[in-house]
Amino acid sequence: MYIEKRKHGKSIKFYLVYSYREEGNVKKIRKYLGQDLSERELKNLRKKAEEEIKEQLDNLLIKLFDFSLTKNQLNKLNNYVNKVVVFHLEDWDEFTEKFVYNTNAIEGSTVEQDEVIDILENKKPAKDNDEKETKGVAKALNYIRKTKKELSLNLIKKLHELCFENSKSFAGKFRKVEVVVRNSKGDIIHKGVPASELDDYLNDLIEWYNKHGSKFKPLILAAIIHNQFEHIHPFQDGNGRVGRLLLNFILLKSKYPPINIKLENRKDYYSVLKEYSDNHNLTPTIKFLINQYKKTLKDMSTKNKK
Repeated sequence: MYIEKRKHGKSIKFYLVYSYREEGNVKKIRKYLGQDLSERELKNLRKKAEEEIKEQLDNLLIKLFDFSLTKNQLNKLNNYVNKVVVFHLEDWDEFTEKFVYNTNAIEGSTVEQDEVIDILENKKPAKDNDEKETKGVAKALNYIRKTKKELSLNLIKKLHELCFENSKSFAGKFRKVEVVVRNSKGDIIHKGVPASELDDYLNDLIEWYNKHGSKFKPLILAAIIHNQFEHIHPFQDGNGRVGRLLLNFILLKSKYPPINIKLENRKDYYSVLKEYSDNHNLTPTIKFLINQYKKTLKDMSTKNKK
């Protein structure tokens, strides 16, 4: 956002302006602040106008997501992953164990990593929700590995159902309530899109994927879909785990190996998601995922793709 000054006779009028790109065209949101303002007046009026513009942007998000990139912008995004080493997993069970542990632990699961394999191999019913969700996430991970289905709202609901069918009453159902994400201090760090607009956002996500997906390299596309999904937050709970499954669903469909986002990197992970949600900036997520790919490569039994 920036201040724009316009002469009006002997006076100067001040505006706060925000520029954005929609369908290849530059558009602006402009808020009139007043004329012949002092620095103090300008500062106070700008703060209020910024809040009004941010509220207006929330309503425009669906249109903003259906963005159109120039060739140079598209190349810049895709070039970030030119040096990524593509590898094949030699041991899917090993990846499953590590992914299930980390993706659940990020959300507060008390199951330790050395307990995961015992829980997955145990044929007896799980004793609590954390153990049920350990089995559920493993089942969903195996599903995205084998399915031939395309990205759809039904697939998204299926992943949620597989993860939480034995632990949450709303498994596989999009929310009808408002949701927020809070940090350890109880502060709100993200609000899901309004429940009344959820269908529009989700349909736009799938439409955008079908229209633009082929333009992006797999890791870039996976980052875009994952981040927009987390911004929408379509479920009452469980959005993080389903979002990370969607990330890997897109990678696996493109014959890329999956990524294991580690518990130890949770703070950085939340930070890049917030940067996207607040500022529509995807670059930090791409850099973060490249780093996680390197860690996955280091941790796993792999062989390089020829």
